[in-house]
Amino acid sequence: MTVASAAAPVRLSDSLTAEYLEEHMLLPLECDAGRVVVAHAGRPDPQALSELAELFGARVELRDMPADVLVAAVRTAYAPAERTAAELIAGLEDSPASDGFGAGDDGAVAHELEGLANQPPVIRLVNLLLAEALQARASDVHLETEGGGLHVRYRVDGVLLDAPSPPAHLRAAVVSRLKIMAELDIAERRMPQDGRVRLRVEGRELDVRVSTLPTLHGESIVLRILDARGARIELASLGLAPDTLAALVKLAARPHGMLLATGPTGSGKTTTLYALLDRVRTGREKIVSVEDPVEYELAGVAQVPVRAAVGLTFARALRSILRQDPDVLLVGEMRDPETAEICIQAALTGHLVLSTLHTNDAPSALTRLLDLSVADYLVASTVEAVLAQRLVRRVCDQCAEPTPAGDAFLHAMAADGVELSSVSRGRGCAHCRGTGYRGRSGIYELLTVDDELRGEVLRRRGSDALRRLAIANGMRPLRADGWRQVAAGVTTPEEVVRVA
Repeated sequence: MTVASAAAPVRLSDSLTAEYLEEHMLLPLECDAGRVVVAHAGRPDPQALSELAELFGARVELRDMPADVLVAAVRTAYAPAERTAAELIAGLEDSPASDGFGAGDDGAVAHELEGLANQPPVIRLVNLLLAEALQARASDVHLETEGGGLHVRYRVDGVLLDAPSPPAHLRAAVVSRLKIMAELDIAERRMPQDGRVRLRVEGRELDVRVSTLPTLHGESIVLRILDARGARIELASLGLAPDTLAALVKLAARPHGMLLATGPTGSGKTTTLYALLDRVRTGREKIVSVEDPVEYELAGVAQVPVRAAVGLTFARALRSILRQDPDVLLVGEMRDPETAEICIQAALTGHLVLSTLHTNDAPSALTRLLDLSVADYLVASTVEAVLAQRLVRRVCDQCAEPTPAGDAFLHAMAADGVELSSVSRGRGCAHCRGTGYRGRSGIYELLTVDDELRGEVLRRRGSDALRRLAIANGMRPLRADGWRQVAAGVTTPEEVVRVA
C-alpha cells in the first residue's frame, strides 16, 4: 500500500504534475486493494476523476480537504525542484558558504552583507518561507539565531511549530535579506530595530511587522503577519455564549460610556472589538479609531495609525480626534494615564469608547484604571462593561473522536459544576497537519458594571473583592466558559487549562 497525507505528502505517480492537480484541486492520498483515495476541494471534475481511476487502475474514493491544505500538499509532493523551502534548503545544505562567510561571521561590512542577501537562492528561500507560513495560517514567523545556525518556527493557532530552517552558512544572508526588505540598517547588529514591509503573497496583500533583537549568537527576528484586508469576521463566529453575545450587543448599542476588552497580547481583543463595531454600526454614526498598528481595515471607519517617531501618540491623536465630531471611538490600548484620562472624558461627554487593557481578568480592569490615576468616581460612572478573553485551539472537525477526560480534568470540571465522562479530541490528520487542532475560538467572561459594583469601585475594593461580587451577581468566569466549550466539543480540557 502507498499512502500520502498533507502532513507528509508522497508522490504516488510520476505521471501527475502539480499544475494538473492544482487546476482540478485533486490530490491522490493512498492507493490499495483496488481503490485510490483522492482528496478534493470544491466540486470535482468527473473527467479528471475518470483519468485518475484509469491511471491507478482503481476506483476513486473521495475525501474532502480544505483548499489551502490541498494546494500546500500538492506543491510539496508534486512541485518541481525548489518549489518548497525544505527542498531548496536540502540543495543548499552541502554547498560552500557564499563568498566565504560562515554562520558566525559577524564582521562582514554592509556592502558584503547586502551582496549575500541579494543572491538568488537567498531571495527564493525567504520568499518560500513566507509563502509557506501563510499556507500554514501562521500569525508570526520566528527566526532564532542559535550556535548552530538559524532556527525557524511558525506560530499557528497560538502555538510555535518547527519549520524548515536555513543552513548555518546562510544565517547572515537570510537575516540581512529580511532587514533589507523592512528597510532596516543591515550593518547595525548591536541594537534592536523595528520595521515593516508590504508584501503580495499568493494574491494577498500582507503587512509584515519586523522586529530584530541582538542575542548571544547573533540577531533573532520575529515577523508578525497582518492580513489587513482579511475576511470579514462575524461576532457570532468568535465563540461567545448566546447570553454573553446578546448582552454585549446591547451594551455596544448605548450612545455613550466605555466598553473594555482585556487579556494578554494575542488573545483576540482587537478582533472582538472590530467584530462588535461591525455588528452594531448603522452607517449614521462617525467612527474613528487610533491604533498601533492598524490591524484590520474596516470600511466606513476613519483609522489613525500611531506614529511615535513623529510625535503622533495615542494621547495626541485622541485630542485631535475629539475635534472630528466622532460618535464612537476605538482606542487600540490604554497604556498610560494621559490616554486613559482622555478616554474617560470622551465617555463622559457623550461618546461610546471601545478600548483594550492588559489584565488577567475582567474585574482587574477596573483596578487597573485606578492604577492609571483615573479618579474612582470617573471609573464608576463611565465603564459599562469589561470583556476578558482568551483564545483556545479548536478540535479538528475531520479527526475529532470521543476520549476519556482524565481524572485531573474531571475533578477540575466538577469543581465548577460540570460533569463530563468523555471529551472530544483530535487524533491528528492531514486537515490539521497532525496536531489534532485547526483554528481557534474564544472563551470569555463578561463583567457588567451595575450599581452595586459601582459602589464597590467607589470604596476602592481590590480586584478579588470585585471578582467575588461579580460572580455572585452572575458573571461566568473564564474557566467555566472554557468548560462550556469543552462540553460542546469545540476544544479540549488541556487547552482550557493552558490559557485560563
